[in-house]
Amino acid sequence: MNAPERVATVESCLQQLGGGLGPDDRSHVVTLFSRLDQRLRSFKAEEVELVLNVKERDTPSQRAVLEARIARRPQLVATSTHTELDSALAEVRDDLIRQLTDAKNKTEPRQNRQLRG
Repeated sequence: MNAPERVATVESCLQQLGGGLGPDDRSHVVTLFSRLDQRLRSFKAEEVELVLNVKERDTPSQRAVLEARIARRPQLVATSTHTELDSALAEVRDDLIRQLTDAKNKTEPRQNRQLRG
């Protein structure tokens, strides 16, 4: 019997925290990014890789970058220059949700989009 396929979630797909983030930050990031789970669940966990980097954390030049690599799709990148970490993370999360929604809407048959109205 085959094992059931795992659905993509932030918890299962967040492969790398880099820059100013360490292992102690992981649970906070997963919680803050939980809104992404709804958009990721249409993919298999093994098809998605999320990478988050924060450069120059807690400085005026802080920059957060969230990359989503999804099998057979162009890489998506969301960035923020908010100086407050949680605001920066919320901005990259929301931008990635928007990009995933836009990508889905482009591939969805036109008549289905009209029905959703």
